[in-house]
Amino acid sequence: MTRPVLSAQLPYTLRETNFPALGRKYRGKVRDTYAAGDRLVLITTDRLSAFDRVLTTVPFKGELLNRLANFWFEKTRHLVPNHVLDAPDPNVIVGRRCEAFPVEIVVRGYITGSLWRDYQKGTHDVYGVPIPSGMKKDQRFDRPIITPSTKAEAGQHDEPISAQQILARGLVSRTDWERACEAALTLFAEGQRWAAERGLILVDTKYEFGKQGDELYVIDEIHTPDCSRYWIAEGYEERFQAGEDQRMMDKENIRQWLITERGWQGHGDPPEIPDDVRVDLAEKYARAYELITGESLQLVAGDPLARILQNLKAKGYL
Repeated sequence: MTRPVLSAQLPYTLRETNFPALGRKYRGKVRDTYAAGDRLVLITTDRLSAFDRVLTTVPFKGELLNRLANFWFEKTRHLVPNHVLDAPDPNVIVGRRCEAFPVEIVVRGYITGSLWRDYQKGTHDVYGVPIPSGMKKDQRFDRPIITPSTKAEAGQHDEPISAQQILARGLVSRTDWERACEAALTLFAEGQRWAAERGLILVDTKYEFGKQGDELYVIDEIHTPDCSRYWIAEGYEERFQAGEDQRMMDKENIRQWLITERGWQGHGDPPEIPDDVRVDLAEKYARAYELITGESLQLVAGDPLARILQNLKAKGYL
């Protein structure tokens, strides 16, 4: 995937959709979700969020995320059922309408990112998970840990929460929580195994779950560079021992740019994101897609909204 194609897409990035015939619309940070009956139509836009704020758009981001989520949903459906019913367009998933749990399950294999920042400040105990003292940035845990968070509305901040608080507040029943945690760890193990075969490390990731009847489903997205951290495996140990940053293939690139280049972590007015930074991130996402799937991308610059409309009509959704 070459930069000229990514740059050529800048004028055509998909910021918003409006298809009232699909059902009642909910606008999330990245997805426009339409609900009708027991069906959801999820359209992944090119919106970029960081620190729970929508900042800009990134060329082809929605298509790359949706295609990669579909890849992972298909690869893991034998382990945990998922909500996917159809994929009528590269940006679109039609899914079961589930009763979504109001929490996110974050599985971490390494101490890095926000958890590392909490660890440095001594506020990491909010998750109710014991973490050994004396750990170093980017160090691997003996076994993955779960650090839940609330699932905030768009424009609001997700908040860390412990399993004990989740159960005490009745956000999820004990049975469902235990089932979801077991499913999350199973998915994470498979994700790490596959990533290792592709020369990557799946560092951590976020899962969302819901129910339809008594059946548990993984919903939203899975193992994409938006909801997960990926590092290049080669050189990990050398960089860790030297205290150097790992080579990242995910959204952490933009978080670190915001922190180091603009001194911004979600408070106050967000800074403007230059076009070259947007294209840099698109390049990372495209490379991550190719590494994970083993497929060569053939992206074509142009208006994705017209294509989405055409495909939804062709499949009878509009």
